[in-house]
Amino acid sequence: MTSSSKSNLPPYFGIDPEEAASHLSDPIDTTRFAKAAAFGAKGREDLAKRGYAPDGRKRLRKFSTWEVCKYLIPLAPAHFRRVLKANPDLPQGDGEGGTKWFSLEDIMKLREHFQAEGSSSKEYKSWRPEGLPAKVIGVANFKGGVGKTSTCAHLAMSAALDGYRVLVIDLDSQGSMTSIMGGEVEDEWKTAFPLLAKDFGRHLESENLVRAAQGYAPISFDETIKEALTVSSRNLIQKTHWPNIDLIGAQLNLYWSEFQVPVWRMQSKTWPLWDALTNALDGEGILDDYDLVFLDTPPALGYLTINALAAADILIVPMGASFLEFDSTGRFFDMLYSTFASIEEGENRVRRRDGLPEIKFEWDAVQTLITRFDASQQTDLANVIQAYFGDFMATYRQETTVMVGQAAEQVNGIYEADHRQFNRDTYVRGREAFDQTWSEVKMLILGSWWRDMNIEKED
Repeated sequence: MTSSSKSNLPPYFGIDPEEAASHLSDPIDTTRFAKAAAFGAKGREDLAKRGYAPDGRKRLRKFSTWEVCKYLIPLAPAHFRRVLKANPDLPQGDGEGGTKWFSLEDIMKLREHFQAEGSSSKEYKSWRPEGLPAKVIGVANFKGGVGKTSTCAHLAMSAALDGYRVLVIDLDSQGSMTSIMGGEVEDEWKTAFPLLAKDFGRHLESENLVRAAQGYAPISFDETIKEALTVSSRNLIQKTHWPNIDLIGAQLNLYWSEFQVPVWRMQSKTWPLWDALTNALDGEGILDDYDLVFLDTPPALGYLTINALAAADILIVPMGASFLEFDSTGRFFDMLYSTFASIEEGENRVRRRDGLPEIKFEWDAVQTLITRFDASQQTDLANVIQAYFGDFMATYRQETTVMVGQAAEQVNGIYEADHRQFNRDTYVRGREAFDQTWSEVKMLILGSWWRDMNIEKED
């Protein structure tokens, strides 16, 4: 064989084992993982700071007159300027000349003014019925890399720009959503973990009342449960750089919930573990403090995800337009059916025996969303997916754009990107990718609120 023919072979031919061995390091022990983790933590911190101000804190940028009139308040720019000139008590914005820059707080005040004084035919504030609780939107899929966290983050930001009061709960121990929102979480006691522990503690308190009435000794509480019973969910909520987005963050230790929850369940088989997050949101009035609650879940159907799905009114399932993601998402729905049907069957068997009303899991809406879409290569497969999932599918396919990629490098959402960093067409196209998604999700939210409102009237 000539040297020329050797050079044409693929690179995995002709590897010398002795030379390969010379490139190996010493055997890896567990301490090497600690070193890699330390480097990863440092790198993560450095990269996350790209989207921060020099003092290490995230701040939301201001919005130009053009953005305000095109995307936030339906006004002609000339009319907007005339109204500001005639009402000097209104926020006037910063800057010189025709273009002014407004904070989101300014925009919220301007919305109030135009809602009261503007044209009755225009929508200056998004609709939200009085007296009904917040809608909870869970974003989930047990396949990683489908754009789950970025979709959840952008939906939360879209809702905030639309004027809604938003709470984001990060249930993924990787904490990517927490980084996007600029959150700081010291340990698991500043995550959703104590909410689950507190719910178990309250269940044990109720069980001990029954045991006392029957003459049995009470179940003892360990230190974790004792401490959790003193935690208020409001003490876990932190402000973000968005004036109307709050956060319950996540960090690595949150993952221990996946090990602790089944231990608690073994201690008390009557504890409905899937209701822990629902009880925390509803029982302490959190759903009355916000308009929308977004739940970002781990890429697995574990106990945290089950709690999120049980708490959600609306379920959003992001997926890519590939065979593997289509296959995985189908299996995800199969797991949802198996999990929740099994819970219903087991619980209702006992409830029928005891003469109690049966439970039934229901969601206002479920929508599967194609993310990272490349129309030039994925249209045929996306059409197949659309045909099979049918009414579960969103009509809009979320395309990947330059703006989305650049924002991700800065650990930001696209709405946090200054439009002056892009040409106008690039910015408009980048926003459209998420504006269209928000439009479809908002339709689900408003429709389910409307249905709830009319059901309440009938009752």
